[in-house]
Amino acid sequence: MMAWMNRESIGKTIETRTTWFWSRSRREFWNKGATSGNVQHVSEVLVDCDGDVLVVKVKPDGPACHTGERTCFYRALS
Repeated sequence: MMAWMNRESIGKTIETRTTWFWSRSRREFWNKGATSGNVQHVSEVLVDCDGDVLVVKVKPDGPACHTGERTCFYRALS
């Protein structure tokens, strides 16, 4: 999946070892799996060479996508 993080959500993610994101539309933090049970347990956080993109490697308790798919990237354009 892809989601927004800010400094505080990154700190929460590192501290709790579960993923926290910033909802730009709701203007609030959300902990992935807090309501669905599909918690993402963080194993590693990587940063790109420019320092503006993160890859968070997780061990999920369930699907990442709200559709029930394992990943949000399950459809191909070609």
